[in-house]
Amino acid sequence: MQIFKQQTRFDFMSKRKIALSISIILILGSIFSLVTKGLNFGLDFTGGTLLEVGYSQDADLNKIRAALEKKSYGDAVVQHFGSAKDVIVRIAPREGVKSSEIGDAILKILRDTSGGDVNMRRQEYVGPQVGDELRDDGGLAMIIALGFILVYVMMRFEWRFALGSVAALIHDVIIVLGCFALFQWDFDLTVLAAVLAVIGYSLNDTIVVFDRIRENFRVLRKGSSTDVVNTSLNQTLSRTIMTSLTTLMVVLAMFFMGGELIHAFSMALIVGIMVGTYSSIYVASASALALKISRASLMPVEKEGEDQENMLP
Repeated sequence: MQIFKQQTRFDFMSKRKIALSISIILILGSIFSLVTKGLNFGLDFTGGTLLEVGYSQDADLNKIRAALEKKSYGDAVVQHFGSAKDVIVRIAPREGVKSSEIGDAILKILRDTSGGDVNMRRQEYVGPQVGDELRDDGGLAMIIALGFILVYVMMRFEWRFALGSVAALIHDVIIVLGCFALFQWDFDLTVLAAVLAVIGYSLNDTIVVFDRIRENFRVLRKGSSTDVVNTSLNQTLSRTIMTSLTTLMVVLAMFFMGGELIHAFSMALIVGIMVGTYSSIYVASASALALKISRASLMPVEKEGEDQENMLP
C-alpha cells in the first residue's frame, strides 16, 4: 500500500547540516549522561536477590514498597509479574549479608504486611561476578556485531556505505544508552537484547536505502550525487514510514499492555525505532555523501584489455 499517490520530492540533503548539529548535540548529551550518571544496571549485571511470590488477591505495590522501606529495604524493586496477584522483588546484594538471609527477611516482611497471605514461588541469587561477566559479554557482543556489519556492508556495497551504516548504528546505540542513563531506567539483559534488536532494525532500513541509492547511481544518468541520494530517499520514504509506524504500534502495545517487566525493553525499542529511522536518512546517507560517494565509485571496474576481448569474433 502506498502512502503517497505521487512520489515525494523532499530535499532531505539540504537539511543535513542542521541534522548533523542535532545529532552532535544528542550524542554529546548522551555521552555526558553516561559519564556523569552512568547506566542504572539491573540485577542481571550487578547481582542480587530475586523473589517471586504469589498473593490470593491483587497485591498493593505501594503498600509493599512502604513496608520494605521501613525495614531499610527501600532500594528494592517491586513489580507485578504476569498478573496483579504475582509480585517480583529484586534487591541488590549487601556486604556481609548472605543472599538467603536477605530473601528470608523480605519474605517475612511481605507476610507480615499481608497477614501471611503470601506463597513463595521462586528465589534466585545472581552473584556480582556473574553480573560483571554478563555486562562485559554484552558489550563485546555489540562490538562484534558492529564489526561484522562493517564487513558485510563493505562486501555487499562499498566502503563508503559501510562506514555510513556503522556511523548510523553507533549513533543509534549511543543515543539509546544515553536516554537510559539520563532517565535512570533499569538496564538489564532484556534492554541489552533490545539494543541489539535496534542495531538489526536500523541496519535493515539503511540497507534498503543504500540499495536504492546504488541502483539509481547506475540508472540515473543526470544529476549530482546529492540529487541521486534525495531521489532514492523519496522513493523509499513510503516504505520507511509504513515499516516504522507498524513496528512502533506493536512496541507501544507492548509498553502499555505488557506489564512493568518489559517496560524498559519496550522503551529501548521505541527510542531505537525513532532514532533508527532518522539515522538511516540523515546519518547513514549523509555520511556516504560526505565521503564523496559517486557514480564512478559504484561502477564495476573494467579489466585491462576487456574491450579488445569483446571486439574479437
